[in-house]
Amino acid sequence: MSPFRILVSAALVSWAAAGHTHEFWISPEAYVTQNGGKVQAQLRVGEEFGGASYSFNPKRFGRFDLVAHSQVTPVTGRLGDSPALNMAAPDSGLLTIVHETGDNLLTYTSLEKFAKFAKHKDFEWAVEDHVERGLPTDRFMERYRRYAKSLVAVGDGQGADSEVGLRTEIVALANPYTDALTEFPVKVLLDGAPRADAQVELFEKTPDGEVAITLYRTDAKGIATFPVKAGHEYLVDAVELLPLNEGDPAKFPVWLSLWASLTFKMPE
Repeated sequence: MSPFRILVSAALVSWAAAGHTHEFWISPEAYVTQNGGKVQAQLRVGEEFGGASYSFNPKRFGRFDLVAHSQVTPVTGRLGDSPALNMAAPDSGLLTIVHETGDNLLTYTSLEKFAKFAKHKDFEWAVEDHVERGLPTDRFMERYRRYAKSLVAVGDGQGADSEVGLRTEIVALANPYTDALTEFPVKVLLDGAPRADAQVELFEKTPDGEVAITLYRTDAKGIATFPVKAGHEYLVDAVELLPLNEGDPAKFPVWLSLWASLTFKMPE
């Protein structure tokens, strides 16, 4: 597969920081842990693969699990714990950390701000649709929810990622800790079905902290493939935007955005 690829500098991406265009991801303290050790991870919101962390707060999430060998273990903790995930590692193998936020609302104060978000996330059609629906252009709301996954190796790291039942999710089609890889395939899903021709935004962080941002598109099967390098950390992001019609557009959200992310790190 020859993915559609556009290199984007950090400066070009920063214009889209208004509103909720920041990514949400799981940031493990270590992507590889020994048997009998701990798995620890921060929940982060930010841009250019850097941002603030959020502590453990069950009121803010709909789901927080560890998935390994088809076994699901809910993440437990105390209110305010940081990092938000701090548990004993399960048995040896590939571990998928899963987090789903609750619903959040964003109010746009102008159509221009919505247009910037729509352009950055490849939904330019939405601006015309907004006008055709006769929706407000000065103050209107969007509901959004985030769905994050992260891959961690425990012990030998053997195993595979799989669908975990999120409304939208990114499934790794390779194991970064056991497979010999120069390219990495992922599948983007919405309601369990592949998202064809969807924009995938890749954040690649070098060992010295430099971040490159690259855009790809999924094929007809919802698969996108990108090159990977030893020692580099990756954040894969895909967003879906859906219209809402729940009542008075001055009182109810008129758009729904669903954010999927996946993090992992290639071994040295």
